[in-house]
Amino acid sequence: MARPALSPNPTAAVVHSLLQHPLVVIDLAESVAINVGQVIPGTTLEFPNGERFFADGKIRFVEEPEKEAAYCTGSNDKLYGHSPLFIPGAKEKKILQRETQAREKRARQSPMERGVMDFAHQIQVGLMYIKTRDIFPEEIFYDCVDTLRYLVEQDRKAFLFALSALRDEPDWIRHAVQVAGQLLDMMLARDPHDARVREAVLGALLHTLGKPLLVGAKLPSLKASMNPVQKDILKGHVTALSHKLKALGWFPSPICRAVIEQANERLDGSGYPAEKQGHQLAELIRLVSVIKAVNKLRNARNGEPPRSPLDAYRMIHEANRVYDKRVLVEYIQAYGLYPIGSLAKFSGGFLAWIMDIDGKGTPTQLHIVKNLRFPDTNINSVITKSDFSQIGRLEGIVSPSAYGVKVIKV
Repeated sequence: MARPALSPNPTAAVVHSLLQHPLVVIDLAESVAINVGQVIPGTTLEFPNGERFFADGKIRFVEEPEKEAAYCTGSNDKLYGHSPLFIPGAKEKKILQRETQAREKRARQSPMERGVMDFAHQIQVGLMYIKTRDIFPEEIFYDCVDTLRYLVEQDRKAFLFALSALRDEPDWIRHAVQVAGQLLDMMLARDPHDARVREAVLGALLHTLGKPLLVGAKLPSLKASMNPVQKDILKGHVTALSHKLKALGWFPSPICRAVIEQANERLDGSGYPAEKQGHQLAELIRLVSVIKAVNKLRNARNGEPPRSPLDAYRMIHEANRVYDKRVLVEYIQAYGLYPIGSLAKFSGGFLAWIMDIDGKGTPTQLHIVKNLRFPDTNINSVITKSDFSQIGRLEGIVSPSAYGVKVIKV
């Protein structure tokens, strides 16, 4: 890392310490943009007194964490103690305190929510194997698919509710897990013995992995609203993933490959990357296409606000010859106008997550989280249909971000 001239002041001493021990803690979701050997064009550290430090650098360091992991697991008997990097000082103790707080937050999540969150993190771990070790961790991804099926079969409605907890995760992982989860749910509803389920769901999980693989100088982030050139680059994510899988020597099954490569195709040929026509698209791809379209419209992306379920259904229906309308009807019958996991607003000023619905799509169980008359106060109360009169008439589905409603982030 570059070493600028240091001035004799406290901030300079901190900078000097950082240069001597350049350990940076990065969230797993943010680390997908980093590779070993990658040049970092600019890193800025801002201190409480307003001073700033800027330097460029390169990702070089991977051995110490691996040594520490080997010591902790006992897999290397030649290591006799913790790495100096992992002996906590004042800063590290603060990190440990944050980890303790995270565990407390995690304890407040339901087992299903923890399971879905862990599942999403496993997909990101699999991506890191691909990016940093040039290995396709087949076992990790297939285990993810099997875990997903276990969660759905354990408690379908609790699973659908837990999927909403992913909305603060990176868009590519949230989209992949939610689409794969609904694809699994709908395929099992059609035929619980369908032999295609495992490979189809794997394809849905892998489909968006090409997006973080494209992050680089021309596409520095997947978070910000993209300009037209960057949007065109992002359309290459399917091709990028296909090339990467081939380079790693992993070849998906025909069903998995079809979902990976054709999930963005449209009946009228307006999709990508192959611009296939409707007669070229199997019924499974038509199902994936509708699930993906609804999910995109129901979540904010590229500066566009999220749509309500009704608006999303209407837009897909009015997109003539683009989506299979029979599949759209099937989707609406499965999830209704008030899908489980949606945030509902009531005339009494209350906001509540929909936890369960009946056969007609009417909410039957709610998790109340806020009374808009007291916006700075959170509520944690679960009620059933017999108590709905206390919170007023259901007015519609709203965006959590519009009211500052957040999930428990771990």
